Amino acid sequence: MALHRLLVDDFYNDAYKLIAIHCRLPDYRLAYLLNHSLGLNLRRKDDDLDFEYLKSSYSIFEWDNKFQYVTWNLVSNVCKKEEDSLYSSGTLFQKKQKVLKTFNLIPEYKEVDYFIKISNEINNVNERLVLNKLQNIPQIVTSYAVNPLKLKSRDHLIF
Repeated sequence: MALHRLLVDDFYNDAYKLIAIHCRLPDYRLAYLLNHSLGLNLRRKDDDLDFEYLKSSYSIFEWDNKFQYVTWNLVSNVCKKEEDSLYSSGTLFQKKQKVLKTFNLIPEYKEVDYFIKISNEINNVNERLVLNKLQNIPQIVTSYAVNPLKLKSRDHLIF
């Protein structure tokens, strides 16, 4: 009897480009600058990306260009949350202290502030042109292309 196997990795073969952005602006301000310089129409989605039972959440902006069959996503890579610190119960002072913890959507790129994900079906987006326009925005420190196939946590980019 023949044995048939189904490889799950073959299903997710989505063609997209990924651009890393180093920028200390708030997400809404960066989305405005991208809309203005790249001619996009990014809008914040109603729900943020939540991981590990609301342990961390990341803002996401999206524009679905139906005329060119391209979906643009701007997603934050950094989530900062204030949590209670752990302390010993046998201490003299029982004051609770807050600790600021930082989580990353893509842990391999901890220094990156935002990612632009460009999902295009017919491969009509010129990545070099997009990078050149991003470099012309003075508030962006740097931007560069990232190969999504080399990411260990590329499953976090499925949305």
